[in-house]
Amino acid sequence: MNNRERLLAILNHQPPDRIPWIPRLLLWYNARLLTHTMPVQYQGLSLREVERALDLGTPARDGRVFRTEYEGVEVVTREEGNKRITEYHTPIGSVRTAMHFTAELDAQGLPGRVEEQLLKTPQDYRVWTWIEEHTNYIPAYEDYAAYDAETGEDGLPMIAVGDVPFHSWAQQLAGYEQAFLHLADFPEEVERLLAVMGEVERAKMWPIVLASPAKLLLHGVHLSSQFTPPRLFDKYIIPYYDQVMPLVHEKGMAVAMHADNDVSAIVKQIERAGWDMVECFVTAPMAPMTLERAREVWGARVILWGGLPSLLLSPSVSESEFRDYVLRMLRIIAPGDAFILGVADNVMPDSLIERVAWVSDLLREHGRYPLSA
Repeated sequence: MNNRERLLAILNHQPPDRIPWIPRLLLWYNARLLTHTMPVQYQGLSLREVERALDLGTPARDGRVFRTEYEGVEVVTREEGNKRITEYHTPIGSVRTAMHFTAELDAQGLPGRVEEQLLKTPQDYRVWTWIEEHTNYIPAYEDYAAYDAETGEDGLPMIAVGDVPFHSWAQQLAGYEQAFLHLADFPEEVERLLAVMGEVERAKMWPIVLASPAKLLLHGVHLSSQFTPPRLFDKYIIPYYDQVMPLVHEKGMAVAMHADNDVSAIVKQIERAGWDMVECFVTAPMAPMTLERAREVWGARVILWGGLPSLLLSPSVSESEFRDYVLRMLRIIAPGDAFILGVADNVMPDSLIERVAWVSDLLREHGRYPLSA
């Protein structure tokens, strides 16, 4: 089997010939290029060529099946020192956001931080609700076909189709620090925006997604025990997926949740919502969640993609501790059903690439399905 065949087998709850090993190498690769510290054996190689040299699959996260356009919205971006300010002007008012960048982050290809969130006042909510209502979705199936062909046998495109409205609002629009205060201070504006976001997605986005050739969707990002706890999950997230998931599964598509966060308190909600997979699945020592707990609650019904915390690739962790963890992890997930080995969340800029190569060697020799405990 090649890596595409392995992924398709796992999505169909069939055994692969061996455990797929598909970590996200992009941050490490970009940092090595920007700091001119690429190991000699990988110099001059593209990211995909480095993945192949290390015997890795490709995560294939850059495909799309639609693009969005605003109708009647003027978007203006400008730089002010270390800030990048983006303004959205509409007939009923304007909103703005600001990102802060540093030379240190730029040097490693890492993103800046949000310094000013989009939504701060009730009027901001009214403006952004108008923008949501005037957002159009345009099919981009030709882009998917080209990306699918480019990915080839190395992987299977996982198509990002955004976040669930409640969490998109909390994280990206209002920000965690203020979102729940807004929900208490001006609930009508918040609830109206959330309702419109869901309505627009169901009316405009999902028909395009469902008619696309995509097989694996990424929808739901960074949901966590802290910011989407069970009470809020049950009220705002489950009802949304109750409407969406049956349509997706009827088309034979699978849906992954980006799970690089503490999900220990929402494991039952994750399965209840209908996700087929948790990807970039992070575990102890970086989060309270463990592989044992995941298998205990989900069995092989929810596919795990991850399992190797990025911290274990850092020079701060001893080689023996790293190797012991990997061997123990393989014993836990034996015989290897519904499992794709990856790094949660990324192979970071300071990661030791030799450890990635060691895992490749280990799986080449001992990673055939079924694994022995």
